[in-house]
Amino acid sequence: MKLKVTPRLNAVMKEKGWTQVRLSEASGVTQGSISRFDKNGRHEDWQVFSIAKALGVKVEELFEIEEAAEEDAE
Repeated sequence: MKLKVTPRLNAVMKEKGWTQVRLSEASGVTQGSISRFDKNGRHEDWQVFSIAKALGVKVEELFEIEEAAEEDAE
């Protein structure tokens, strides 16, 4: 099984009415890292957990997770 994982931090922040500056202050993650979160394919573990804790959400909520269709090679 393959998973397609797409960051969705901006959507979560919008739902909660948070700005990047507020999240940066609450999480200890730089505002620059927060602004690039949805564009990056790699995330530092501590940043993901700090952001989730500050927002009061589960880590999984910061990402859209879908099962990707596996292509048969045969």
